[in-house]
Amino acid sequence: MTALHDLSAHDLWLAYRTGRLSPVEVTKAVLKRIEAWEPKINAMYITDAEGALKAARASEQRWRKGEQLSPLDGVPITIKDNIGTKGWPAPIGTAAGDLSPGPVDAPPTARVREAGCVILGKTTMPDFGMLASGVSSLHGISRNPWNTARNTAGSSSGAGAALAAGYGPLALGTDIGGSVRLPAAYNGVFALKPSLGRVPINPPWLGRVTGPMSRTVMDTALLMNHLTRPDPRDYMALPYQEADYPKLLGGEAKGKRIGLLLDIGVGMPLQPAIRDAIERAAKLFEAAGAIVEPVKPFLTATMTQGLDSVFRARAWADFEQMPPERQARVLPFIAEWCRTAKDMTAAEAMRGLGQVFALREATVNACEPYDFVLSPTSPITAYAAEEACPGNDLEHPFDHLVFTAPFNMSEQPAASICAGYDGEGLPIGLQIIGHRFDDIGVLRMAAIFEEIRPALRPWPEP
Repeated sequence: MTALHDLSAHDLWLAYRTGRLSPVEVTKAVLKRIEAWEPKINAMYITDAEGALKAARASEQRWRKGEQLSPLDGVPITIKDNIGTKGWPAPIGTAAGDLSPGPVDAPPTARVREAGCVILGKTTMPDFGMLASGVSSLHGISRNPWNTARNTAGSSSGAGAALAAGYGPLALGTDIGGSVRLPAAYNGVFALKPSLGRVPINPPWLGRVTGPMSRTVMDTALLMNHLTRPDPRDYMALPYQEADYPKLLGGEAKGKRIGLLLDIGVGMPLQPAIRDAIERAAKLFEAAGAIVEPVKPFLTATMTQGLDSVFRARAWADFEQMPPERQARVLPFIAEWCRTAKDMTAAEAMRGLGQVFALREATVNACEPYDFVLSPTSPITAYAAEEACPGNDLEHPFDHLVFTAPFNMSEQPAASICAGYDGEGLPIGLQIIGHRFDDIGVLRMAAIFEEIRPALRPWPEP
């Protein structure tokens, strides 16, 4: 029998509807799981057991009366540190952050609260969400449940680890360069980076999205029904597209033209196990009737250096406004990294931004001939837990983000789904990329792969 903490949101909906399970007993089981795992992985910034149980009791009463708010009523969920939640701080992963309670829910939090989800608390992230790791000056080190000596990736570091450890079936993360997809890959779970503006967020910024994370494609589809609802605070949001995402998951791969991207032109070389896993995934799609063709490398070092310079300048603009005592609290690696932008001229910053748009153009053009593109989510599996980036290389902090960040800048939807494991048992992520606005298509392809891939290993235990 599947343990309560391992049940999907869809399973819980069916169990609540028939009265086989109660939101209270499920919430208690998940809280016990958090208690067992937290000393080992440090995925939670705030755990609100009292509030979660209060919400679960209210949900239980609604289900008994047939007045449930949605299929997700009573389903446990975690929310990333930087997503505004009324009454809780959002320090953005840094000891230099603002620890005052948030006055209102951000749009994603508001949507899941309206759906009746049981909010367990907030998950960890690295300083300012920069660099894809689980190292934070405020939260400490978050660790990968598959091997606690390894990294969770980031910046939705705690969210990825929490899902793998069984802290409920749902999580909200954010993604500006790979921040839901990389933790999904390293922790063996599923995540969708929607098209920019599909899920309202506050504040919006270039490439920044809220991404639903879960263990199954169906659970992410259930979340998308709520997260996509309009909110006037996001002035970059797309027009609301009313859709029942779970009902739209059907379809087949037959006849789809799929590009296989194994070399993007820059970044770290693929580990052999990752290359093998992605090629096997492509062959599975081919066996299902898809037409798979190789995609040529399309990025240059100049483009990715331009993106790096824009991120450094953005971080420095915030860092330099802090008083010295606050600057001293920032993770030293992040402080040193952003200080390199101190002497950047306005012309250099604009040239960097120009390269971001060149990267965007190259990315869109490379994907244009295909219905979807497959790639690794990351060129490597989980690296050392204590490192802010692989090897703590200040000169090349983004070399493991090269397959994810371009699709933030191009605004295309992209998902990461587990495609297997390396020789050490660490998960490997397959990235599925669609054309701009085709979030439903990406979810469909992910659901197809979920059906045709080999069986996954059991979830790790504390």
